[in-house]
Amino acid sequence: MVDAILFDSGKSEIKPEGLVVLGKVIEILKTVSDKSIRIEGHTDNQPIVGPLTQRYQTNWELSASRAINVARYLQKQAIEPANLSAAAFGEFKPVADNATQEGRAKNRRIEIVLVPKE
Repeated sequence: MVDAILFDSGKSEIKPEGLVVLGKVIEILKTVSDKSIRIEGHTDNQPIVGPLTQRYQTNWELSASRAINVARYLQKQAIEPANLSAAAFGEFKPVADNATQEGRAKNRRIEIVLVPKE
């Protein structure tokens, strides 16, 4: 999921449009019983600057906050919290070139991954 749908730039609160997208995913996730659900947060490689550094020292913290907020939202929507986890990758797993605005937008994302239960 591309972060522009879920979050404003530099923020970790889910936008109303993002809640609509998550609503569609939740219906599918509610049917999953044999896997754990990992929410992975990713960012572009632009450093955190200005007042944002008081809340997020690096992109790692920002990606963690986004992943945790999505996991909390899923829990509120009756997804079993024992099946949820959040992981933060910051800018370290890009899917596109950070040299362009389009590439950076693709790298700012949340991934919902189904993993074997431990």
